[in-house]
Amino acid sequence: MKKVFCMGEALIDFIPAQKNKSLKNVEGFERVAGGAPMNVAITVSKYSGHSVMLTKLANDHFGDYLMDVLQENGVDTSYITRSSKGETGLAFVSVDQDGERSFSFYRKNAADLLIFPQEIKADWFNEGDFLHFCSVNLVKDSMKETHKKAIKEIRKKGGIISFDPNVRLPLWPNAEACQETIRRFIPLADIVKVSDEELSFITEIDDEKKAIQSLFIGCVKTVVYTRGKDGAVLYLKSGERYEDKGYKVVVVDTTGAGDAFIGGFLSELSFLNVSQDNLCAKINENHQYLLAFSNASGALTASVKGAIQSAPTKHDVLTFITSQRKIISLPG
Repeated sequence: MKKVFCMGEALIDFIPAQKNKSLKNVEGFERVAGGAPMNVAITVSKYSGHSVMLTKLANDHFGDYLMDVLQENGVDTSYITRSSKGETGLAFVSVDQDGERSFSFYRKNAADLLIFPQEIKADWFNEGDFLHFCSVNLVKDSMKETHKKAIKEIRKKGGIISFDPNVRLPLWPNAEACQETIRRFIPLADIVKVSDEELSFITEIDDEKKAIQSLFIGCVKTVVYTRGKDGAVLYLKSGERYEDKGYKVVVVDTTGAGDAFIGGFLSELSFLNVSQDNLCAKINENHQYLLAFSNASGALTASVKGAIQSAPTKHDVLTFITSQRKIISLPG
């Protein structure tokens, strides 16, 4: 089993107690741990994978809370450092009647934005390990360089890079800055996960097939295209295309559903003894299981309130797949 390093933000999500209200009209919130990389790390751990949170936490009460949540969920926190120079980032989330979200962020001086390239060590990584990251922490130039250092070091060791753009425009000075940064980092990844909402924004191509193909640049070997309730499609550089229709559930809150999807995908992939050389072959061989498992993970998370608290166990996912009468071939 290989390590899955999840690099980036760990923050506090404030989820509204009342649904179908704008933030200005919400009267109360529930505090939950969040941040896409943290959600992915916890998902991987819940599925019995070895996940590592690679971030910096503030020396404040919220930072203590985030550390507790990570450890309670079995995430390796030995690579986390603490800082008194930044605070814990906050995100206020409103949820509409369809379970879709909007955000207001408070994280200009977040501790997780204060990791510097010299703090990334080459001996952290081994062959077959994964590094997963998103675009939120790439808003700062110093963090761009820190991510490049981590990508360089794990690639030198034969590791695999996963990138989920996870577009959050309110955090960027403008849409162009976000788009340009994402385009710069896509070629550095082996696996790119992109949603139907993000594809045209990132590529500026309306034709779905052409837009997907435009992502196969640099090191990109596979594109995982998620379509919410309509499932997901897996594309390989060698030309294969695999589709899974997903599952119908009553959507309560989509917070963390995309993270649960990619967390499930990376977790199960980490058990398959993958390398840079055999990544496409392993995905090709196990595509049915990987898509079915990932879609079920995302669907179950969307069917309950909250992100981390709602993350299912591996038993939950496999039981759900069986209940849907979907026949899958297990790896091995």
